[in-house]
Parts: sequence; structure tokens; C-alpha cells
Amino acid sequence: MTTTLTPIGGLEFASFRLRPGVSEHTLRQAAQEVEEHLLRHQPGFVSHTLWRGDDDSYVDLVLADSHERAVALCELWPDDPHGAHFLSLIAPGSALLAFYRRVA
Repeated sequence: MTTTLTPIGGLEFASFRLRPGVSEHTLRQAAQEVEEHLLRHQPGFVSHTLWRGDDDSYVDLVLADSHERAVALCELWPDDPHGAHFLSLIAPGSALLAFYRRVA
């Protein structure tokens, strides 16, 4: 059996803390809705994962087929109801956003 994998050429890395009073369960639900209703339908989307650090910070990671697509996917969030809801759960001033290109 041969498996063809989508090449990963870019990623969006967003670290943040939750807004006070927001549960991890609420964040996980919001992340699932963003993936189901927004990201999965976009060209170039490869995967989306959510991570919690030992210090209770979080990282949202989106993999795309190119750096340009990773940036384009990120730009969709504020204008999408599911993306906007996810963003509303983030503590103001806590988010750090970065984009990366695959080099090897």
C-alpha cells in the first residue's frame, strides 16, 4: 500500500495564554470548530494541533503546504465566526504569532 502525504512547506506558530475564566475544555471545543468549519475547507491546509505547555501557556500550530498558505490561513480567522470565537478566548496581550518556512 502506498501512502501519499501532503508536503508541508509552512507553518503558523501562535503561543498564548487563556483569558481568565476560560476553561481548556472551551478552548479545545473552539479549536475543533475552527478546524472543522474553516481550515479543512481551505486549499493548502495540512493539519491543526493545539498544545499546552508546562507553564499552562498554549500553542496553536497550523501546518500548510507553503509558507504563503500558512499566512493566508491565519488571515482568515478574524473574519470567520469560529476563528473569531477562538481568538476571543485568548488573554489580551499574551499572543505571539510567527510563521516558518520549511528548509529541510
